[in-house]
Amino acid sequence: MARYLVTGGAGYVGSHVVLALRDRGDEVVVLDNISTGHRAAVPKGVPIAEVDLADQRQVGEVFAAWHFDAVFHMAALSLVGDSMKRPLHYIRTNVNNSVILAEAAIKAGVKRLVFSSTAAIFGVPRVTPIGENTPAEPVNPYGESKLMVEQALAWADGANGLRTACLRYFNAAGADPLGRAGEDHMPETHLIPRAILGALGRAEPVSIFGTDYDTPDGTPLRDYVHVTDLAAAHLAVLPRLEEGSVAYNIGNGTGYSVKDVLAAIERVSGRPVPHSYGPRREGDPPSLVASSERLRAETGWRPAHDTLDEIVRTAWAWHMAHPEGYAAPMRGAA
Repeated sequence: MARYLVTGGAGYVGSHVVLALRDRGDEVVVLDNISTGHRAAVPKGVPIAEVDLADQRQVGEVFAAWHFDAVFHMAALSLVGDSMKRPLHYIRTNVNNSVILAEAAIKAGVKRLVFSSTAAIFGVPRVTPIGENTPAEPVNPYGESKLMVEQALAWADGANGLRTACLRYFNAAGADPLGRAGEDHMPETHLIPRAILGALGRAEPVSIFGTDYDTPDGTPLRDYVHVTDLAAAHLAVLPRLEEGSVAYNIGNGTGYSVKDVLAAIERVSGRPVPHSYGPRREGDPPSLVASSERLRAETGWRPAHDTLDEIVRTAWAWHMAHPEGYAAPMRGAA
């Protein structure tokens, strides 16, 4: 039986990766400082090392306490707008913490690391869909910090043999179909949960930023990938690391506009989504759609939940079952 370390395992994507590993019979240890995650998102029986990645000594102690077959690294600061206000904080935190983790893994003899990167490394792409060879030209400090980590990990492979898979997420969305985990951020900035909370009367109307983009309805297009499919991709890339380091873009390959998302939520819920219109946000590209052909061809990965309505349906079900998010009485997964 393999054992894996999941940093950020109390967060949105991390908790779903933990579930995927557990569902196939693996052992998991979560490393999370619980600054934005939730203890309740971690399944019962999974050890939580409540450690800040900036603490080199404590991170080393985690590796000394357990043997890991690989590391899944998802712990990071991830708000684009916040990164524009605090660029040095984002770069210091995301880059330095990743370096500390990589050094600890190398010292412990762990040779495989799966890194949560982002489509934000591509900035405003010149072509769509976006392939792995698209030039990386980030336009915000968040994307810059992730690109810097990718580059640092490439050097660690060459010098230390740390094989890495850099997974460029597009828009993770939805919730575990069995209701064991979902999306609960504070504040909530992602469109689908934000709009669902608005439809439920638990949040202010959704703001639509820009209606004059060169898209079919004037609002930006984004590629949404179900969080369970995203978690499955993390497991699918592990065997590839036996051959060398890799990088993959992960999405469905279909762009949906902001208006498409609101319409899907209204179809699934039978409720209107209150919304208002505002000007464009600085740095928002008109279209971010992934080409995941390399991932599909090299790993056999296929999204199992590839329609917008299905993604929305699982998110809606989770929010209906957890009206206060993880603060509600029901907790975690058995």
